[in-house]
Amino acid sequence: MTDTAARGTSRSGADASGAASSRALAAVDETGQVRRRRRLSPGRRLPASRLVGPVLFLVLWAVASAAGQLDPAAIPAPWTVLETGVRLWTDGTLPTDIVTSLQRAGSGFAIGLTAGVVLALASGLSRTGEALIDGTVQLNRAIPTLGLIPLFILWLGIGETFKIAIIAIVVYIPIYLNTHAALAGIDSRFVELAEVQGLSRFRFVRQIVVPGALPGFFVGLRLGVTGSWLGLVVLEQINATNGLGYMMFQATNYGQSDVILVGLAVYGIFGLVSDSAVRLIERRVLSWRRTLSS
Repeated sequence: MTDTAARGTSRSGADASGAASSRALAAVDETGQVRRRRRLSPGRRLPASRLVGPVLFLVLWAVASAAGQLDPAAIPAPWTVLETGVRLWTDGTLPTDIVTSLQRAGSGFAIGLTAGVVLALASGLSRTGEALIDGTVQLNRAIPTLGLIPLFILWLGIGETFKIAIIAIVVYIPIYLNTHAALAGIDSRFVELAEVQGLSRFRFVRQIVVPGALPGFFVGLRLGVTGSWLGLVVLEQINATNGLGYMMFQATNYGQSDVILVGLAVYGIFGLVSDSAVRLIERRVLSWRRTLSS
C-alpha cells in the first residue's frame, strides 16, 4: 500500500507539474486557439545602436543648415566645422591640444580611480573605516567641486597640479559612492556562508566582495570618466596656454564659433569612445550576469 501511495503521489505530482508547465508555456482561449506568450524583454541588441542618435542629430543639423534655417555665424554647417577641424589638424594646433588634454584627464582620472576604490574598500569592509571616511566623503560630495578652484589655486598655484587635483576629486566621488553602495548591498548570507566555509580574508574578498562590488564599480567608473571630461572643459579655460578648453576660450574672443564646435565635437567623441570602452569591459567582466542589457 505504501508503494501504491508513493506511485499515486508521484503521478499526481507529475500531473501537477505538467499542468503548470503547460499553463506557463501557452494559454488556451475559449475557441481552443493557443495564444503565444507575450515577450516583455527589450529583445536583441541592435548593432551600433548608440550611434543612431548622434547620426540623426547630424542629419537634422545638415538639413537645417542647407535650408538656411540656421545662422552660419552662430551655428556653422557641419561641413564648415569639418573643414575647420581639418585645417586645425593640418597646422598642428589640434593634435597638440588633444595630447595636452588627454594627459591632464588621464592623470587626474588615474589618481581619482585609485583613491575612490581604496577609500570605498576601506569604508565598506570596516566599521572603523566607514566612521572615518564615509562622512568626510559625503561632506566633500555636498561641496561643489568647481567651487574649490579658487582655494586650490591658492594652495597649489595656477599650474598643472591644481587642474589634475580637481579632476581627481571629480572622478573619485562617483567611484567611491557607487562602489561603497555595492559593497553595502552584498547579501549578508554570503558573508555568513564564507564564515562557515572558513574562507580566508583574501578568498573572501576575491570570491564574495569583488563580484558583489563590480556592478556598482562600473557604474561609478562610467560617471567618473564623464566627469573627467566635464571638469577638463572648465579647468582648461583658467590660466591655460594649451589644451582643447584653451583653444575654445581663445576662439570665443575672436567669435570663431566653428572652432568652438570643433572642440565640443572632440570632447563629445572622447566621451562617447571612453564610455563605450567601459561598457565593453563591463560586459566582458560581468558576462556571468543575465540582465536585460546582456
